[in-house]
Amino acid sequence: MSGQRPKVVYVMGAGRSGSTILGITLGNCAGVLFAGELHLWLAKQGRSPLPGAERERFWSAVCAAVADAPRLPARAARSIEQSVAVFSPRGWRTGRRLRGRYRALTEEVFRATAETAAATHVVDTSHFPRRAKELQALSGIELYLLFVVRSPASVIASYRRDDVEFPRFNAFTTNAYLWLTYILSLFAFLKHPRDRRLLVRYEAFVSNPEQVLQEILDCIGSEAEIPDLQALSTGVAFQGNRVLYADVVALKSRPDRPSLGARVAALPSLPWSAVFALLRPAASSGAAAGAAWKRPPGDA
Repeated sequence: MSGQRPKVVYVMGAGRSGSTILGITLGNCAGVLFAGELHLWLAKQGRSPLPGAERERFWSAVCAAVADAPRLPARAARSIEQSVAVFSPRGWRTGRRLRGRYRALTEEVFRATAETAAATHVVDTSHFPRRAKELQALSGIELYLLFVVRSPASVIASYRRDDVEFPRFNAFTTNAYLWLTYILSLFAFLKHPRDRRLLVRYEAFVSNPEQVLQEILDCIGSEAEIPDLQALSTGVAFQGNRVLYADVVALKSRPDRPSLGARVAALPSLPWSAVFALLRPAASSGAAAGAAWKRPPGDA
């Protein structure tokens, strides 16, 4: 791996869209490392907040490999990456001043992560479309974009849950978040070379995982075989949702059915189903998955 550009598979889109389980699945393919949400590497100073001796050893080795890389404050990364920072003039100034150091450090982290894992591909599930824009400017990596989308009703239902460690959002906030995220993601997706990008619907992935996963592997230039989807190792991901607290997980065979209330609340975001239906290339079963977005709220 040394001397070669690592292939970075960046999973972009809204939170709660299934990126963690997709990353775990890819990470069980030969030559692919699921690194989790690497945008938090800077804020955590390279120390994963998740438990596990193997994870601690791995990220300690990555830290040692980038010891001489330029440093910058965590707030700089937030100004450059987070979607809401586009509305902050102060964030623009911070980005202009520190973007060079941010890009140099990000590139070094990817290189060190790939070399430490002896992997050809590194999967980053950081979500932020503005981070994707920065990765597109890095000459030291070969970037692939996976734009992962999920039924807005399911995203809204997830953000309403009170049994998870992440903040809860109401329907208005979640719809606004989806619109901002999808607008920024759309620009990054269309700017990227067609042969290194893929739209992936979460519903299609869990309904037909072998076929969708094979299309992803073909897109990213991997000849790995499909892993056992009922015994997926969660690996050494730096950060992600609570699924990573288990050592082994199984892929669900079908997507969750959001409540009627969540489906009604998601109506402001339904126009995106028409947009996504036009985006290419897209993983298989897109039409079937799109039906879940368009189903009338009262249809059981």
